[in-house]
Amino acid sequence: MGFLRVVARVMGRISTFRSYQLVLLLAAALAVVAFYYFGSERQNFSSTTKRIKQTQASHNTNRNDADLTVDTRLSHPDEPKEQGWEERGVEEDGDALTSRKADSEAGYQHYHVLMMFTKVDKSRSLQDKFRVAMLSMVKHGHFLEGEVLVLHFVSDQASQELGKRMLLELFLDTTFKYEVVFHDVVALTQKLFPIVEAMQKHFSAGSGAYYSDAIFFLSVAMHHIMPESLTRIVQLDLDLKYRTNIRDLFQEFHRFPPGAVIGITREMQPVYRHTFWQYRKENPQTRVGEPPPDGLPGVNSGVMLLDLGAMRSSALYNKLLEPSNVAKLADQYRFRGHLGDQDFFTMIGMEHPELFYSLACGWNRQLCTWWRDHGYGDIFQLYYRCDGPVYIYHGNCNTPIPDD
Repeated sequence: MGFLRVVARVMGRISTFRSYQLVLLLAAALAVVAFYYFGSERQNFSSTTKRIKQTQASHNTNRNDADLTVDTRLSHPDEPKEQGWEERGVEEDGDALTSRKADSEAGYQHYHVLMMFTKVDKSRSLQDKFRVAMLSMVKHGHFLEGEVLVLHFVSDQASQELGKRMLLELFLDTTFKYEVVFHDVVALTQKLFPIVEAMQKHFSAGSGAYYSDAIFFLSVAMHHIMPESLTRIVQLDLDLKYRTNIRDLFQEFHRFPPGAVIGITREMQPVYRHTFWQYRKENPQTRVGEPPPDGLPGVNSGVMLLDLGAMRSSALYNKLLEPSNVAKLADQYRFRGHLGDQDFFTMIGMEHPELFYSLACGWNRQLCTWWRDHGYGDIFQLYYRCDGPVYIYHGNCNTPIPDD
């Protein structure tokens, strides 16, 4: 009996041990299943997160590095507000620069104009000029259904904030659709400087002068700076007063002769008669600096039609931008100027007038008479005279603009 009692006790312990072992084996099996199950889920979550991050990084990398705009846009009050910038495809349709959008505005024609808008926050005079320009543009502006005026402003941050506030007021009574784009002056200058650095010593007053900054050669190299999809743009000074529909100015693009890349008005003072004095002395029979209609008085950059597509494709124009050729022409004409892009266009126009389409003087009726009182009073009217209608007044050198 004792033996049986011992055997029963041993068998019970073995049974108990097997039960514990089974429980332990079952727990281990559950742990393995849980590990693989949840581990797999964790791996799936991590992979998804990784893919999202990779997609975002790829999106950021593929953004247009040439986009120089800031994240702000003003639109016609009747249009829905837009969030950020949309991708655009721009093409030439024979009438004006056309921007093809992927949304409900597909097919709209966009007329692009650009103005310098720097240091305006520090100058009441510039603010007053801007007010006159914009109010007169709104007053006479008229665009057809499906057309949009796009105003580009090259600006510093402080002037941009002021400009946005002013435009909301000045464009309150517009009857046409419009968009406003601000470009960062610092970003543009950085891109421009390598291209125009060689010009600045020939066409700037000095290191601290207004026109000495690279940004004031923007028109010279805009075809390299702006996206290739942008093929035509009108660059305008701020001190203008419009007396006709700005849309009409764009029709002048159709009058460009073959080979012309820029439309521009002649200079209406004897400034280049003075600037080219040494060349004129050495070449007494030259037409350089002589008054119209037979002379070459130079050009004024207050109103410019820039055919960016033609500028890109013109081998002659781009060759003239090369530093060695700039220096060669400046030496040939004994030229030293102080008016930035205007000086460059005047100098190359003496050598290659075929690059320019001559706008009628009424499209940039300059009012400055400074040179009349500084040694050229006897011949001043030969330069200053402008027959025909006035479409745009230009109050250069702070000259008051007549009231309508």
